[in-house]
Amino acid sequence: MKLLTNPIREQLLRNGRLQQECSEAGGSDADFVPVVKLFTPDAACTWLLTELDPDDPDIAFALCDLGFGCPELGCVRISEIESVRGRLGLPVERDRHFHPDKPLSAYAREARARGHIAA
Repeated sequence: MKLLTNPIREQLLRNGRLQQECSEAGGSDADFVPVVKLFTPDAACTWLLTELDPDDPDIAFALCDLGFGCPELGCVRISEIESVRGRLGLPVERDRHFHPDKPLSAYAREARARGHIAA
């Protein structure tokens, strides 16, 4: 399965360009609704991606949960996510049924309170 389809990649890049414009204008960071949810079907890893760096589209901004009870916001390389395998050797998948309904900051608050992403 292709993790990032062309429409998903374009939306992530569009958000990245908007974020870059906000930073250059001295404004506050945009709080985007996640574009895509990635997960390991045989482990406890989950990523909610909101944007790709327009200067390096291998770098995404996301809420990352590696299953250790401390989800965090930060940057992650798509190529690294693609190389992750769970306990049974299964690759990361895209959640085709994910329908985000709030900005990433709300998912982050909930994830910190629960100790994991519940989306």
